[in-house]
Amino acid sequence: MIKDITIGQYFPGKSFIHNLDARSKIIFTVIFLVLVFVCGNFWALGLVWLFGIVSYLLSRLPVKLVLKSFKPLIPIILLTSVLQLYYVKEGNVLLPWEHFTITDKGVYTAIFITVRILLLLLISSLLTYTTAPTDLTDAIEKLLSPLKIFKIEVHTFAMMMTIALRFIPTLIDEIDRIMSAQKARGADFESGNLLKKVKALFPIFVPLFVSAFKRAIELADAMSCRCYTGGDNRTRMRQMKFSWRDLVATIVSLLVLGGVITLNILFDKII
Repeated sequence: MIKDITIGQYFPGKSFIHNLDARSKIIFTVIFLVLVFVCGNFWALGLVWLFGIVSYLLSRLPVKLVLKSFKPLIPIILLTSVLQLYYVKEGNVLLPWEHFTITDKGVYTAIFITVRILLLLLISSLLTYTTAPTDLTDAIEKLLSPLKIFKIEVHTFAMMMTIALRFIPTLIDEIDRIMSAQKARGADFESGNLLKKVKALFPIFVPLFVSAFKRAIELADAMSCRCYTGGDNRTRMRQMKFSWRDLVATIVSLLVLGGVITLNILFDKII
């Protein structure tokens, strides 16, 4: 299960999505994450899903990678769906149990929330899958550059975000190594009920935190040895620039935005 987490990983390629400007991808990602919450019915949500599927096809990423990224979220999705079934009491009763009544409105809400969570993961993962960490740092710094007026260290903030994102796969690999080492010493992470499984994970946290702090100190020392001084007067080997691909992506995004608003209005879900 740990190895199935692919958040923060970058997969090099030369697809249409890979060649988009990193600033465009960040802006489009934020817009469509907001659109997911704006969708008021399955028709609007289906339109955003169609956009997400087409985007993944254009990125030429393996289908197994997308399905693999969904696997760690299955427990969260199931828990969210059960909570929706339990708390939503409006609508026609389908199963009138004593302590757990299921209604058609609850089923509708559970399915809608599940589809929304999967779509959020699909869209947000596409950004890190197709954008190199260096490009991501430069794009965040460019987009937040107006904040320099308020004496905010934009480059430092962008660097921290990128390093945190980049350390996710590293920490996942570290967790896997620690668990393998403890299994070799007789640790059991699979047997017993849910409470015992959670308690069995506590011995992992201490070596994980020690390893994380050690890596952070080594990274800081390496940056200091290379005379890293932040974003002042720094130059870049690759200059970011918009192309015709970004124009096409902008037009398509505006069409999807208009389609979502139209579908919300047609189905009496005014934004």
